[in-house]
Parts: sequence; structure tokens; C-alpha cells
Amino acid sequence: MIIEVITIFPDFFDSPLRAGVLRRAVDAGIIEFRTVNLRDYTSDRHRTTDDRPFGGGEGMVMIPEPIFKAVDDLRRASPPPEVIMLTPRGERLDNRIARELANKKRLVFLCGRYEGIDERVASGCIDRELSIGDYVLSGGETAALVAMEVITRFIPGVLGCGTSAENDSFTTGLIEHPQYTRPREFRGMKVPDVLLNGNHRDIATWRRQQSLRLTYERRPDLLEKAELDRDDMEFLKRLGYRPEAAG
Repeated sequence: MIIEVITIFPDFFDSPLRAGVLRRAVDAGIIEFRTVNLRDYTSDRHRTTDDRPFGGGEGMVMIPEPIFKAVDDLRRASPPPEVIMLTPRGERLDNRIARELANKKRLVFLCGRYEGIDERVASGCIDRELSIGDYVLSGGETAALVAMEVITRFIPGVLGCGTSAENDSFTTGLIEHPQYTRPREFRGMKVPDVLLNGNHRDIATWRRQQSLRLTYERRPDLLEKAELDRDDMEFLKRLGYRPEAAG
């Protein structure tokens, strides 16, 4: 996969790409990452990318011309990219969308700054708007990093274990079960006996129930869309879950 990011701060990505999952993906040749400096597509000597908003108001708005030029330039190359603008008003990024985007051959992320981007970019330049949450960041660069990591985890070969992404929280529709490792006891806190008895069926049942319990306690809204069987429902009812009262 090729991932390109249009930004006025290309150096922002230097350090994150030298660590963790993204570095492994780049080093393995699974991901080819490029930054595109938006200022290279400006037409004045000051390399201007923003201006005051029509109608008045605080702050500055990113002007459309350099963005259109950058996207037009990137669209000339193959394979055709899906161009994504990162914005609080976009559809919420989740594992379903991440899995979909992981199948693309080329993605372009547009990072906004200031008070926003001229609306003509959204209506005439991009393919999709994405948000990573209901809050405001200083710019789209941080959101782009989040999106890149979420998406690349679903690309075969990126994670050390092929099933890791499939078993993570939210991928199954539930919060992931608790995890333990050595030592068996630490400061009086012991690893649950069921994880030590070697009975894989018991372990699977315990993990499923713990996942259900955590989801019920902390994100009960997820249970409305989760795939639950009869045993799941019986366990949840013992906890006090009532589907008709959820939400």
C-alpha cells in the first residue's frame, strides 16, 4: 500500500515512522509512505496556504488552490488514490472502515490546520471525510497518524501475529478480555486459576465472559450491535443486562 499525506508540516511524521507498527510496515516494504508539502503547490513568494474567512470571524482558513493542485498532481499517478480529508465532521473511523481502507492500494490523507479548509475542497476535491473522535486537534497530522496505524494493522504481514488485529478490542464488537503474564503472583494479586489449568475450553469461556463483562460495565452501547449467542445472553442477564433497556 502507498500512503501519502498532504501537510504543511512534513517533518511531523519523521519520528512516529521510526517506531512501532508503522516502522515495521515501512521496513518490510508493506507500506510506502510519502509526505507531500502543501507549500510546494502555492503560487506566491510567501508560499501562502491560508487566508481570512469571508463573512468575518476568528482565525484563518486554508485556501483551496494549493490543495486542488496537490490532489490533481497525485491523481495523475497510479494506482488511483482514495483521497481522505481528516475533519471532526467526517464519519467516525472504526474497525469496519479501517478494514475497508486496508484493502486499498493507495491512500492520500489531507491534513487541515487553522479554523478549517475552504468548503470547495470538500465538495470538489476529495473522496471521503473521516474523524477520529468528537474533539478538536490543532491539525490533521495527529489524526492521520491514528488513521494510518488503525488501517495498517489490518494489512497482512504488518503485525507479528496474523490474528492479533482480529482479536483486539472492538474488532469482535466487544472490549478485549484481561491479559496476564509472569509472575503468577505480584503484590498479592494472583493470575486467575483458570488461565493456569491448561484447559483451553475453560480458558476460552472465561475470556469470552470477561470480555462480555467489561463491555457491559464500560461500553454497554456496543452490546446492541455485537453478535451474541444464547450463552452470551444468559451470562449477560446474570450481570443484569436487559436488551430492551440498553441505550
